Amino acid sequence: APLSARPDLPPSREFLLGTDSAGRNMLAVMVIGAPATLQIGLIAGALGTIVGTILGFTAGYFGGIVDSVIRSIADVGLTVPALAVLVVIASVITTTLSPEILALIIAGLAWMFPTRTIRSQVLTMRERAYVEVARLNGLNNLEIIFKELMPNLLPYLAASFVGAVSAAVLAAIGLEALGLGPQSEPTLGMTIYWARYYNGLPRGMWWWWAPPLLIIIMLFIALFMISAGLDEIANPRARRTT
Repeated sequence: APLSARPDLPPSREFLLGTDSAGRNMLAVMVIGAPATLQIGLIAGALGTIVGTILGFTAGYFGGIVDSVIRSIADVGLTVPALAVLVVIASVITTTLSPEILALIIAGLAWMFPTRTIRSQVLTMRERAYVEVARLNGLNNLEIIFKELMPNLLPYLAASFVGAVSAAVLAAIGLEALGLGPQSEPTLGMTIYWARYYNGLPRGMWWWWAPPLLIIIMLFIALFMISAGLDEIANPRARRTT
């Protein structure tokens, strides 16, 4: 099917999802936009999880003043409305936003929740018997972290990553729906923004706004199912109670 045609065409054999007011083939927009939206979430989620893992392990294992500083910053940051902060940051950036820059902006706040949750896990694990045995065997702190703690937390870290991706995708869609995303990229959030901007809903152009909403719902259901499965692996108690 061609990528563009007359604007505002309803779904047909030639254009299965119709066209928008710019004449873009909505099926092609969805094929390109869904991976672009997921890419933003993956980049921001990966960066947030990596930083959160480093800070969480540092705070939870070493404790002391380092723990107090990291915990305080994370706790204070989590009390601030993240979307409001992201709106301010995105609105003051003068350069053209790309999906990668948007992902970096979101990643700037994505590390706080993983830091707090991973810290709490490390706090409990560092007192367990196998960690004490590792200390008695002469392992240094880094060896204990990478050989003893990290392998046991891998399922939990994977679940944290999926959760971070979900939160990042939600933040990206929120910013894009307000018109603060990459203007030239057909992401799901920007598609919703343009449908709202050109009054797609009151004009009855359901094929403009309904497909991205449906894909967003399916994406979050898939991420939730992955996260729930990983959580069962990381938390055997939850598996026994179901």
